[in-house]
Amino acid sequence: MMGTRLTEEERQCLFWLSRISGFGPIFTERVWSGIKQKTSLYNIEEKVLVEKKLIPPALAERFKAAQGAERRRQAESEYEELGKRKIRFLTPYDEDYPEALSHIANRPMGLYIKGKLPEPEQPVAAIVGARECSGYGRQIAQYFGRELSANGIQIVSGLAAGIDSAGNRGAVEAGKATFGVLGCGINICYPKENYELYEIMEQTGGIISEYGLGEPPRAGNFPMRNRIISGMADVILVIEAREKSGSLITTEIALEQGKDIFAVPGRITDLLSAGCNRLIQGGAYPLLEPNDVLDFFGIRSKKVLRIQEKNEKGLAKEEKKVYSCLDLQPKFIEEIVDESGLPVHECMGVLLDLELKGYIVQEANHYYRKNCG
Repeated sequence: MMGTRLTEEERQCLFWLSRISGFGPIFTERVWSGIKQKTSLYNIEEKVLVEKKLIPPALAERFKAAQGAERRRQAESEYEELGKRKIRFLTPYDEDYPEALSHIANRPMGLYIKGKLPEPEQPVAAIVGARECSGYGRQIAQYFGRELSANGIQIVSGLAAGIDSAGNRGAVEAGKATFGVLGCGINICYPKENYELYEIMEQTGGIISEYGLGEPPRAGNFPMRNRIISGMADVILVIEAREKSGSLITTEIALEQGKDIFAVPGRITDLLSAGCNRLIQGGAYPLLEPNDVLDFFGIRSKKVLRIQEKNEKGLAKEEKKVYSCLDLQPKFIEEIVDESGLPVHECMGVLLDLELKGYIVQEANHYYRKNCG
């Protein structure tokens, strides 16, 4: 870890500095590194920082205002509140600061942690994708999260709606720790519908943010958040993404960080697959099954099976015939009837039996697909 360990007084000073509006990680680190006596920052004249070219003149007044007694007391109160809430504040000068983040551009100068961090000796995969995903995409993300976790790969995401949280849910299903990086204060669950998952992850895995208590989920926070997701991950898995989406910002950052990208291919007419198909066209690895990622890490699967090799034991002849016509993309009943060669009434009866047995899912009215859960 770069740098020297901090005293408690220095730690509180760095916390105060990192909370100054407009500073961000770049100016926070520049000021911190440019002043030898760290705690003198409480009283140093702002013009000194400008003269040393540590901050631009536009930030001078904000720095001066932060030195006021009221703002100092507020920072001290917030710092004490972290301890009461069992939230860790980690800096790049701490031994348990993630090594993976130490060398990225604009590394966070302060991380807020609820729970734990990924184990450094185990591989990490980020699962990202569309918030407004399809049912197919959600199930695939959950499937990959579950099977990769079961085989020792830690899952990290932005804990967003759609693909991200589905990947986390899969890891939870496998009984493994999983991690979410927030674009808001660590005490805020966004979106609210993920609160139950947020609580589970806090207890069994970890919630991570570089934003202080109460920071709302502003739009500008999420691109910054993405560099932490990609920085912590060894590979990025994009499940569904439109051609212009936030997920592709994560992949751009990941490529700059030298990370490998996997993407789930889809139909060329499917808008939610456009981004993934472009990634593959540009050199990303096609992601067809968990073994693609396990092979990348040299891990031998303990129990992962190909989706297409789903257990068909106990199915009657007609059930096997209908089941073989389905895949993970929903098919309309007429197409299934044509491919199976069964009469409509018989085919519908078989579909109902398969659905009751859990082999298939009716995605919408008379649209069916295999259940890979």
